[in-house]
Amino acid sequence: MTIYHFVGIKGSGMSALAQVLHDMDYQVQGSDYDKHFFTQVALEKSGIKILPFHKENIKPGMTIIAGNAFPDTHEEIQEAMKLGLPIIRYHRFLGDFLQNFTSVAVTGAHGKTSTTGLLAHVMKGAKPTSFLIGDGTGKGDKDAQYFVFEACEYRRHFLSYFPDYAIMTNIDFDHPDYFANIEDVFLAFQEMAWQVKKGIFACGDDEQLQKIQAKVPVVFYGFGDENDFQARNIIKSTSGTTFDVFVRNTFYDTFSIPTFGDHNVLNSLGVISLCHYENIDSKVIQEQLETFEGVKRRFSEKKVDDQIIIDDYAHHPTEITATIDAAKQKYPDREIVAVFQPHTFTRTQAFLNEFAESLNKADKVYLCEIFGSAREIHGKLSITDLKQKIGGAEIITEDDTTLLKQHGSSVLLFMGAGDIQKFQEAYEKQLQT
Repeated sequence: MTIYHFVGIKGSGMSALAQVLHDMDYQVQGSDYDKHFFTQVALEKSGIKILPFHKENIKPGMTIIAGNAFPDTHEEIQEAMKLGLPIIRYHRFLGDFLQNFTSVAVTGAHGKTSTTGLLAHVMKGAKPTSFLIGDGTGKGDKDAQYFVFEACEYRRHFLSYFPDYAIMTNIDFDHPDYFANIEDVFLAFQEMAWQVKKGIFACGDDEQLQKIQAKVPVVFYGFGDENDFQARNIIKSTSGTTFDVFVRNTFYDTFSIPTFGDHNVLNSLGVISLCHYENIDSKVIQEQLETFEGVKRRFSEKKVDDQIIIDDYAHHPTEITATIDAAKQKYPDREIVAVFQPHTFTRTQAFLNEFAESLNKADKVYLCEIFGSAREIHGKLSITDLKQKIGGAEIITEDDTTLLKQHGSSVLLFMGAGDIQKFQEAYEKQLQT
């Protein structure tokens, strides 16, 4: 039996896939940088071997799964080529692997990870389900009928997949380092839609998704009356959200979720519509929705002294607005303080005004230096350009987060897709001194 060696095993998709294969009794190992990533915790728990990058890791008889971030010139990939080993890019391997199951791709500019996690949790309450989530979580079930996975549009990677079903949460302009404009993003999703084999569940409140064409039925969900699945009679409270679901104007059932904000109602509605289509009992759907504990780095909360600290991956203006709205629903009487680290110079440049607009919804804003990516170490603008557009905004550094102490009993939202956690950790350390 071959050993699957993952080049860049700590990547979020890679670590999740390694866990899936490990659970299904394949032999798995991988290599990566020595730096600690949150994704390695689950790998270590599973006893999956993680090695530092070195060409000597590559041995005859292995199959190499290469992370998208590593070029063919990488020493391990070069060694594998020398030995004539099969080398398969992550998204290609996943595309082939999916063919063994009834597969559901979850895609969209925002909400992919949360919706994938929720769908996996609900479906496994009914039938054996394997899943791969973009927060680095993966679970393989040897008896799995379904495979639920997150499909990312970046660099059109999702075009490697030909799933049975797709949930499409929204289409929005993001990744300005790759996509030219919203039309370019739409074309990528349209191409993906042609590849779906059985059915698409799309948010009908999204004007871009309304234009999607497919060879299979497109079922729309949302708040608007014209949707096939509609959420009505929404009751928001500090403990969650309850709503009725109507299927083509006929009452189906009432559902409660322990989460906040309209975006979570829409994510749930996408899941409910697909499960209804697959004849999963509404009682199972209700129970599973109520017990979902969320995914990593999505509104992850802890209480420190009298402050609520929330870690969230929000790194696009739409996501920041959703996270602030959710915090306001859950904590209507507390001050909402945003601590934001922009992710990539191209994104910050492209959405400078929109970032300011969304962050202004918080009561107070603190900004951290822009996190460049491996593709762009510096850019033409700085964090000061964003600060000037937000009334009363201040800049904090990892060395000095003391300003946050003055917001007693507030909600601190640490938001970003870079290494915003180090600012949160630094602050928590300062609280202990």
